Amino acid sequence: MNSRERLQTVLRGEIPDCVPVAPDFSNMIPARLTEKPFWDLYLYNDPPIWDAYIDCAKRFDVDALMDGYLPFRWPSDEADPRPWESFIVYRDADRLVTRESYQDNGRRIWKSHVTVYYVADPPTWDVDPAKLGLPATPTRFEPVTGVKPVDLGVAGIRRLKGLMGNQGLTGIFITSSCLTSSEEAIYHYADYPEELEGLKARRLAEVERRFADLMAMKPGDRPDFLCVGGSGSLVFQTPDFFRNNALPAMKLAIELATAAGIPTHVHSCGPEKELVRILVEETSLTVIDPLEIPPMGDCTLAELKRLYGDRIVLKGNLHTTEVMLRGRPQDVVAASRKAIDDAAAGGRFILSTGDQCGRDTPDDNLRAMVETARTYGRY
Repeated sequence: MNSRERLQTVLRGEIPDCVPVAPDFSNMIPARLTEKPFWDLYLYNDPPIWDAYIDCAKRFDVDALMDGYLPFRWPSDEADPRPWESFIVYRDADRLVTRESYQDNGRRIWKSHVTVYYVADPPTWDVDPAKLGLPATPTRFEPVTGVKPVDLGVAGIRRLKGLMGNQGLTGIFITSSCLTSSEEAIYHYADYPEELEGLKARRLAEVERRFADLMAMKPGDRPDFLCVGGSGSLVFQTPDFFRNNALPAMKLAIELATAAGIPTHVHSCGPEKELVRILVEETSLTVIDPLEIPPMGDCTLAELKRLYGDRIVLKGNLHTTEVMLRGRPQDVVAASRKAIDDAAAGGRFILSTGDQCGRDTPDDNLRAMVETARTYGRY
């Protein structure tokens, strides 16, 4: 089997030729391998990070389950009519800081927060400029120029699938498991809980619109799966808050996708054991990751396999720091074998890492993980 066939097989609940292997190197490792400043990828699209990911997947010959790296623009989503422009408001050897603004009747209106692009790390979004020692209203700024154009619509998906080829599957987001992911929003909804009903209704309508967009695409242009997760789902939300407020839109998206034969995917780092239970018992979600172990998460792979492994594809969960970053290849082999022993029986398992691998993860450790899946992961 090639990687595409292997993943399609395991997502159907069938037995592939070997355990698929998809270490999470969504950002930092692909960017490092280009040997360019990271802001070239994230700000200037030279190349876009999703292109770098595919190059990295081919380099290590992983079974790439590319979950939502292309920031797809759904045709029915309303565009912001304001003529936003992007400016560099600070730069030094290690970072660029950008801020967006537009002119209204000759007066420049600035967004309240900035984006920080680093030379050797992924960007940080929505930063209060005061935390960087920057003024509330920029006094010096220069336009961002030289950004390479990218298509984020249907043609972009078509191009991405062509680049991926048989190396794996590509997905896009249709909704999220996070109703909120900021401290400010948590306090806001605690103060104004009546706003939650309106937000839930808008999220449901958004899913219906976006799914209609999906069905209007030519079958060959559609993504291979739909993403419905979000980082830290149970970090920013209690399980009850998640179930009452974020889950309804997820359930609708999963139901529509399942009826259309399209797999669905959740990525949610942090505590996830209760999230797995809810999604298995209340939805037909296809696959969930990264199932982090303590202290970052609360998951035990063997336990999740015993409880839910016949109803959902589990994807995880080698420790990204102690094993992948600091360990030796033999440590990676041992951890990979244990994960395969714990979760591969009967299928519905993808060997992966517990969230994203660090930038300086040794290449030999990634190769050891892939080789173990190809050899020891035989059924």
